[in-house]
Amino acid sequence: MCSPKPRGECPGASPCGHSSHHREETAMHDHRRLGRELDLFDTDPLIGAGLPYWLPDGAAVRHTLEEYIRTAERRAGYQHVYSPVLGKRELYEISGHWSHYSDDMFPPMDLGGEQVVLRPSLCPHHAVIYRSRPHSYRELPLRMAELGGMYRSELSGVLGGLTRVRAIQLNDAHIFCTLDQVAEEAEAALELIRRAYAALGISPARYRLSLPGPGGKYVAAPEMWQRSTALLTEVLDRSGLPYEAAAGEAAFYGPKIDVQVRDSAGRESTLSTVQVDFHQPDRFGLHYIGADGAKHRPVMIHRSVIGSVERAVAHLVEEHGGAFPAWLAPTQLVILPVSEAQLPHAEALALRCTDLGLRPRIAGPERGTLGARIREARLVPYQAVVGPREAADDRIALRLRDGRRPDPQPAADVLARIVALVEEHSTDLWD
Repeated sequence: MCSPKPRGECPGASPCGHSSHHREETAMHDHRRLGRELDLFDTDPLIGAGLPYWLPDGAAVRHTLEEYIRTAERRAGYQHVYSPVLGKRELYEISGHWSHYSDDMFPPMDLGGEQVVLRPSLCPHHAVIYRSRPHSYRELPLRMAELGGMYRSELSGVLGGLTRVRAIQLNDAHIFCTLDQVAEEAEAALELIRRAYAALGISPARYRLSLPGPGGKYVAAPEMWQRSTALLTEVLDRSGLPYEAAAGEAAFYGPKIDVQVRDSAGRESTLSTVQVDFHQPDRFGLHYIGADGAKHRPVMIHRSVIGSVERAVAHLVEEHGGAFPAWLAPTQLVILPVSEAQLPHAEALALRCTDLGLRPRIAGPERGTLGARIREARLVPYQAVVGPREAADDRIALRLRDGRRPDPQPAADVLARIVALVEEHSTDLWD
């Protein structure tokens, strides 16, 4: 996922005549407001514009999302790597970023007689990692993934919340494969995206086939563009997904399938992407040894399931209004002792939750009446009320975020049921 829209443009902004009620609802779900109210993230002028920091609850959401992606990728046959956020200017001259994309990069730094830059993408590093070892056709497809940092010199006027930032944590992957494997690998990437969206409780606004347009900085290789576009069109047609072609939205090196989402104000942006690249394998001289014993050039598929973690969390905050799916919520279970006498039992229950991998929190009587504490915890998926009877019998009177109140049950049964739903990454609160 190398190239967003050109700097200075808001992603997919579209005017719309919303009613005052809709505008109020939009403001209520604005991730910048909610993110601060819910103590997820914040900014400080001393750190700098476009450089938000994550508070403990936001860090819990981010960590859980990243672990979900890593696990899904491992199960899909990806190998994870780490690569540095710096690279020599020459690396980006070879990849084409310097000539096509340098306006969006931070200035080079002189270091020991060399110029190094903060990377604007991960793909050149992954190309070099692939090149560092010989490969046989039997190893392909080789799926390489990384949740890595990158940096883009966004103009101050377009920065906002988590959606346009200068320091980005990108869920990126590159698949090195034969030409015959491209369609199947791209389809599998789209299926990974579909499953992730189902777990996150979000839906795409549309699928877009992003093509070059007039006046853009694109690699001048008409045959390469034609082959890449034909492959992605075939993938979309075979998948049965409705899509629209859009000129001027391609990466500088090739076309892409973009999965578009809309925020609470109706603005559209790209969250996930699948791209076919013949350009960088050629620039870096990548090859594999075929069945005939000769060298062959692999195709490089760029694939991102959730794009940048920042933009993904921003969209999730707005989509759910802060009421995240239970597996993703920063606090999954709030424990509400009716009186001080039940505090020891509440603390023991919290420890049991933690040992089971859940994220509990105790809201004791010092925080107000039981009703006030229930209202304060309205976004938490599960509320466990512990009165004298529950403490004596080791039972939980559970309240669900959606208003349901199952009959009191043994604590072990309730916790086992919650853990099962969390581990399934279910969007359901209760069976």
